[in-house]
Amino acid sequence: MGNKFMRNVYMVPYMVWVLLFVIAPILLVLYYSFFDIHGNFSFINYERFFTPVYLKLTLSSFWYAFLITFISLLVAYPTAYLLTKTKHKRLWLLLIIVPSWVNLLLKAYAFIGIFGAYGAANNFLEWIGIGSRQLLFTDFSFVFVTVYIFIPFMILPIFNALNSLNPALLDAANDLGASKSTTFRRVIFPLTLDGVKTGCQVVFIPALSLFMITRLIAGNRVITLGTAIEQHFLVTQDWGMGSTIAVFLILIMFLIIWLTGFRKRGA
Repeated sequence: MGNKFMRNVYMVPYMVWVLLFVIAPILLVLYYSFFDIHGNFSFINYERFFTPVYLKLTLSSFWYAFLITFISLLVAYPTAYLLTKTKHKRLWLLLIIVPSWVNLLLKAYAFIGIFGAYGAANNFLEWIGIGSRQLLFTDFSFVFVTVYIFIPFMILPIFNALNSLNPALLDAANDLGASKSTTFRRVIFPLTLDGVKTGCQVVFIPALSLFMITRLIAGNRVITLGTAIEQHFLVTQDWGMGSTIAVFLILIMFLIIWLTGFRKRGA
């Protein structure tokens, strides 16, 4: 009885935090979504969301988020695998994670300098004979910078999953005559799928709502749901439409978490 009471006491700060900083903001966004730009109660914002403009915007956001997640996974998985084989793997992992501690705005401005007309990237292209190119304010620069920013969050859960693999399973697969590709396909990848799912979650979901990178690196050539929310709240002052987009973004995020949160039945 005493232990149960103490657990309930310890839960109070957590529940207050969740109520004030998770549930209350979501309810506030939901409340504002039912008011038009003039402050009148209306369902017009939800009707507008299902027009071609916003549906195209949603598909564009999904495409860029998928592309960023896919490229991050392609780079992160072999990187995480190689890290588990190195002698000082924790040190190398730390060196990969450290850049994520740097302020996002600072990293964005650094890449503005790198991809600029007289930046290091164009200097390199000039040196190899390709010539100067417009790299900044393009889809390439947007995807490249976003992948660079998010890739540590993809590497970490995959590394943890790979590092916790039982070596005896790999030895057993080798003893049974499985090739390296078969071992990876039938043993390693299935057993690290939870790490892959976690990595995809923590990359895909934030990538859906990007807005600062789209403005600084893509020059607003890339428009996402996050950009649209920022525009409605800070430029057009249409808080109702911004809140409506935010509501759908929250629903999409919960759906993604639900879909990627499945575990194998009967395992």
